[in-house]
Amino acid sequence: MKKNMGSTDKIIRLIIAAVIVILYFTGTISGILGTVLLILAGVFVLTSLVGFCPLYSPFGINTCSVKK
Repeated sequence: MKKNMGSTDKIIRLIIAAVIVILYFTGTISGILGTVLLILAGVFVLTSLVGFCPLYSPFGINTCSVKK
């Protein structure tokens, strides 16, 4: 697996995941929407830690900085 996520992309995903988790556990979002968003937050954290987003591959997106 070649990494296709840059550090800015990883940080943004982690911030969004943290916000979703906080909103879920404070009761602001709940029910099916809360569960779906919580799963999405887990996916964001996982892809941020791995540095690879499977949805970027088919579209040819790469947010990694170019190393010279």
